[in-house]
Amino acid sequence: MQLTKFTDYGLRTLMYLASNPQRLCSVKEVSEYHDISRNHLVKIVLRLVEAGYISSFKGKGGGMQLAKPGNKIQLGEVIKLLEPNMTMVECFDPATNTCRITGSCNVKHYLYEASQSFIETMNKHTLEDAISTQ
Repeated sequence: MQLTKFTDYGLRTLMYLASNPQRLCSVKEVSEYHDISRNHLVKIVLRLVEAGYISSFKGKGGGMQLAKPGNKIQLGEVIKLLEPNMTMVECFDPATNTCRITGSCNVKHYLYEASQSFIETMNKHTLEDAISTQ
């Protein structure tokens, strides 16, 4: 399994904001810090704002910050939000599946179970855990 850059950058953005809770941060600042395209990061931030993970303030002196404490943000939920799908193999999507052995194959069940376990494991950890220096 591999996470998309969109999810990776989203997690990095949240971690940056969690590491700087005392102030508002700009998209430009985060994009420069992580060497991420500003335009790409704007899309990610918008999704995180819409989902209630980030609060955004426009205008002079504006910026963004976490909308809730880092210990209330489960990593698995963020991943589920940002990943376009958790389609590990073709047969997970009936609309595009052309696999000839789907009916007799049990591997898809094991992969689905593994992907669910991945999210459950990630949900045992919060954003606060991710930035802990312990």
